[in-house]
Amino acid sequence: MSTPATKVLVLGIDAASPDLLDEWIADGSLPNLAALAARGLVARTRGIEGFFVGSTWASFYTGTNPSRHGLHYQMQLVPGSYRLEDRARGTFVEGDPFWRAVSRAGKRVAVLDVPLAKLEPELHGVQVVEWGAHDAFFGFATNPPELAAEIEARTGKHTAASSCDAPARDAGAYIEFVAALEEGVRRKGIWSAELLARGNWDLFMQVFTESHCVGHQCWHLHDVSHPAHEPHVAAATGDPLRTVYRAIDCAIGELVATAGDAQIVVFAAHGMSHRFGAHFLLRDILCALGVAARTPRSLGERLREEIARVWRALPTPVRATLAPLRDRAVREEGVRVGVPATGVDVDRSRCFPLANGLAVSGIRLNLVGREPRGTLAPGDEEARFVAQLQADLLAIVDEVSGAPLVKRVIRTRGLYEGEHLDSLPDLLVEWNDAVARGSTALGSGAGARVRATSNKLGVVEGANDYGRSGEHRPGGWLVAAGPGVEHGRLSWEPSLLDLAPTIAGMMGVELPDAAGDPIAAIGNA
Repeated sequence: MSTPATKVLVLGIDAASPDLLDEWIADGSLPNLAALAARGLVARTRGIEGFFVGSTWASFYTGTNPSRHGLHYQMQLVPGSYRLEDRARGTFVEGDPFWRAVSRAGKRVAVLDVPLAKLEPELHGVQVVEWGAHDAFFGFATNPPELAAEIEARTGKHTAASSCDAPARDAGAYIEFVAALEEGVRRKGIWSAELLARGNWDLFMQVFTESHCVGHQCWHLHDVSHPAHEPHVAAATGDPLRTVYRAIDCAIGELVATAGDAQIVVFAAHGMSHRFGAHFLLRDILCALGVAARTPRSLGERLREEIARVWRALPTPVRATLAPLRDRAVREEGVRVGVPATGVDVDRSRCFPLANGLAVSGIRLNLVGREPRGTLAPGDEEARFVAQLQADLLAIVDEVSGAPLVKRVIRTRGLYEGEHLDSLPDLLVEWNDAVARGSTALGSGAGARVRATSNKLGVVEGANDYGRSGEHRPGGWLVAAGPGVEHGRLSWEPSLLDLAPTIAGMMGVELPDAAGDPIAAIGNA
């Protein structure tokens, strides 16, 4: 009995390295992707400048930039306050995912494990949220609800932990970790193929996030030049990235075969390479430059910081169980235990750091009239302050390597304009990625320590103790194949924002609010 036709099959390889995909397609390590590339169109894509860590998936599925959809990181400043909120507990993203428009147009859709996407209450089709996800914000859920039990009865739970991070791993633990990711890919492929085989899908979309996990945790085992590379561990594990990418390639091959003559898009929304930067030093740097002042820490505050550290280290299921107790510990100022505060004395600070991912840090200006206790006048004073701060940050050198520590300092309003611009950091500190950063949690700790120096700064030093060895890059990758798709390699780089209108357009659905444009070479309905 033949499978009823599927029109569009979209598969994500979350945070996969475009360079590795091209290399391993060329050498035969990824035969199914190679087969798609041979009969289709390959392209590199441009990511979301300044916000390619926390904003990538929301930008992909809304087709809008972060000043429009409002999300740049899970923990964000509440405008008009100094309080940080967990976006996953509220609106999360302002704007419609493209599959909502496709569903409303009467198309039958399956949206499976798309990262950072909430469960849709109404959808013409099925949705799976976080069966196996790198970022587990919402918990495993499905629409219809009974699909969850069906999936778990067929393949069980994902074999990797809901959080990929671990304080330290030896060779045996890395082998177990990679095997769990491989098995998770295999299981996801099984239940996805069975759903796909039910057919009559206008859109069938699945994302493999195992590539994201292995990139963060095992880049140093792949990259022999990484300061944390451990030859004896790598000899035991092999290349974990190649192992997991090959497992995903195998699952993709089965799904493509099941989809028949569908139009196919396989993509990586953003990339991965070595860890870099010194986000962990930013507050100290701002204080040393005299533009921010630390908050004197009481015994209670130090205790709260320790509780927060322990909280962030807990597995997601444990945090979910303890969340009601955590919420009852809300302080008068509205900061939850486990939720970091600004970390500065706002009455004596003209700016303060904001979390925006490790590759590009955020800085908020403490503006009079916008912040509750602003100290920096908007206008000419603000402009002079920003120009001086940009110059001071760009003058800082990593004493160990002799290279500039900061690559660029960008005004966010120079990149984007939208109704949620005030929800974003005012300045973006793009760290220099020329030097790989080690960690005290990996191997001997080589490359973990940073000594930041300049004539104005003096010396600010510290060590990275976060155990990830891989970090995101903004560039992505795609291959498309099937009826109406051109062959070869695209000579220009489409924006990530072009993907939503392209995919919707393949089904004859327009997205008038999207910032991107359909990619004509991939073909429309």
